[in-house]
Amino acid sequence: MESRSVPPGPYRATKLWNEVTTSFRAGMPLRKHRQHFKKYGNCFTAGEAVDWLYELLRNNNNFGPEVTRQQTIQLLRKFLKNHVIEDIKGRWGSENLDDNNQLFRFPATSPLKTLPRRHPELRKNSIEYFPRDKDTIFKLRNLPRRTPKRQGLHFSQENTEKIKHEIINEDQENSINNRKISQEDVEEVWRYIILIYLQTILGLPSLEEVINPKQVIPQYVMYNMANTSKHGVVILQDKSDDLPHWVLSAMKCLANWPRSNDMSNPTYVGFERDVFRTIADYFLDLPEPLLTFEYYELFVNILGLLQPHLERVAISALQLCCLLLPPPNRRKLQLLMRMVSRMSQNVDMPKLHDAMGTRSLMIHTFSRCVLCCAEEVDLDELLAARLVSFLMDHHQEILQVPSYLQTAVEKHLDYLKKGHIKNPGDVLVAPLPTYSYCKQISTQEFDEQKVSTSQAAIAELLENIIKDKSLPLKEKRKKLKQFQKEYPIIYQKRFPTTESEAALFGDKPTIKQPMLILRKPKLRSLRY
Repeated sequence: MESRSVPPGPYRATKLWNEVTTSFRAGMPLRKHRQHFKKYGNCFTAGEAVDWLYELLRNNNNFGPEVTRQQTIQLLRKFLKNHVIEDIKGRWGSENLDDNNQLFRFPATSPLKTLPRRHPELRKNSIEYFPRDKDTIFKLRNLPRRTPKRQGLHFSQENTEKIKHEIINEDQENSINNRKISQEDVEEVWRYIILIYLQTILGLPSLEEVINPKQVIPQYVMYNMANTSKHGVVILQDKSDDLPHWVLSAMKCLANWPRSNDMSNPTYVGFERDVFRTIADYFLDLPEPLLTFEYYELFVNILGLLQPHLERVAISALQLCCLLLPPPNRRKLQLLMRMVSRMSQNVDMPKLHDAMGTRSLMIHTFSRCVLCCAEEVDLDELLAARLVSFLMDHHQEILQVPSYLQTAVEKHLDYLKKGHIKNPGDVLVAPLPTYSYCKQISTQEFDEQKVSTSQAAIAELLENIIKDKSLPLKEKRKKLKQFQKEYPIIYQKRFPTTESEAALFGDKPTIKQPMLILRKPKLRSLRY
């Protein structure tokens, strides 16, 4: 079944639940089964359900190939608990489910969950910071915009340049009218810039129900950006908030295995498993996940960006969101991701689990230590695994300090100081309140832009693979073969003939010239 990505927006976890249950109910094959000398129609075994749902989740853009069979079984148990399925006798809720031949069926009731209503207090707090209409959003200057362009609007080049020119002129005229900037003004500007960048990157008309402005604490952001080591890791002033010394030593030991600097480590069989268990126990006993409960909805929305053509957007969004964390949480997350990434790539690391590889074990062990909801959510484990997998692969970029953020804040403070804006949360716009630089486009044009933009991004990805000189030839062939399987039309346009493809690798023609068939001469008889 074709998978589609659930876009960012409020209550994304609930929307994902509805998508998965709907796909499972619509696609799971039903047939007759015999059990205890009795026939049952329109049902399936637990093992068949595990097989089918496992493939669905692995091929779904929202979850990916990191999903394990055990996680699939856990999700089916939640299906049974929430009456998405029931056993052949109509029982559900407290019943159990294992990977066996037990029979189940679909109930007549709908499995969809209703979306929660908007909280009035959240809406009240959000209105000041989040522009509600698309026109206001597009008046933002110097902010990265996601493609394709928002429906109904695009910039006129001529008018955009005119606006920039007018703002520069006003800068020169009003440079003498400077106002004093208080610490409160600085903090409000930081909050405003963070929120508006997040809104733009996520491509949402509003961040209501995704994050409350009060959840953005400017002091955390400023500390996380200013107090870092040469490796970019947060340095804590209060050492009581740091990881205990014994945990740091254990993490350092496994991260550098077997070249640990601490030569006093014992070397008995199974030592590395005991060290890993010690680290895991510490993180599993933390009172809340490293990304905190209050940012759960925000990080779940970023999961919608974890797709090949949106990878850079996802990294930018995670960069900002991880700056919101309390400094002790950010430091622990940085050190944990560095450790698990090194362990996963370490070919000398002994086997830490009898049934799982090192990477799968890292994801399975630490997912709920990184992301989970304060109240149990049906897809928690799958969503957390997806995020941790991405963090492991891109933690160096995600957990570094974005330089553009400091520049944007300084520029906004300069506008505030010179009087171009009166309040820290005012939008940087041209002095003329006109919308002449925007024009309406039809829904059909928007859809066409969306398709062409996506195809252009995919074609650019193909060119990057082709031109990557650091990529080994064998790996490049493998990636191109995978690309051809996923996007055959785009691949065909780039390589219309086998000769054009062969030219990339300098191959000789695969079709050999037909060899001459040499016939043996017939021997004539010597008789006359």
